[in-house]
Amino acid sequence: MKLRRVDVDARGGAFSVRLSSGLTYRMPFSICVPRPTAANPVVETWIDPEMGREGFVYHLASGAEGAVHADHVLHHNHDPAYLADLVLYELTVRALERLERSGSNRRALARRLHTTPARLARLLDTTNRRKSIGEMLEVLHGLDCDVEIRVRPRKAA
Repeated sequence: MKLRRVDVDARGGAFSVRLSSGLTYRMPFSICVPRPTAANPVVETWIDPEMGREGFVYHLASGAEGAVHADHVLHHNHDPAYLADLVLYELTVRALERLERSGSNRRALARRLHTTPARLARLLDTTNRRKSIGEMLEVLHGLDCDVEIRVRPRKAA
């Protein structure tokens, strides 16, 4: 996720981060390292091209420098799309682990799932975000796995 703008809200104690999606999130100073304070304020921020414009860097009056990636901002703010991507990634990693431990090969799994080896390769690609949770559940079922989903109240920050 690319960043469009980063502003410093010293009174509110947070960075205001605008993403390419148009959404704006707050990133509290309290979870940044090094931590900006009233005695050591932020003097400069910029979106970092070396991070692919997916993060920003800030300088404090003391000369210390910190960096924050967009993923950290999305995670802190519980962005639903970001959390869904994390679930897909976790399901894919578990499927790959199970496939390796099972001693089976990808071609046999593709036959079991009635799909092509190319489609299975796309489903087992951890960088592929164009798959569904349902498809990953199908792969895990083909690997003789049970998947348990738990819903619980969020803990207070």
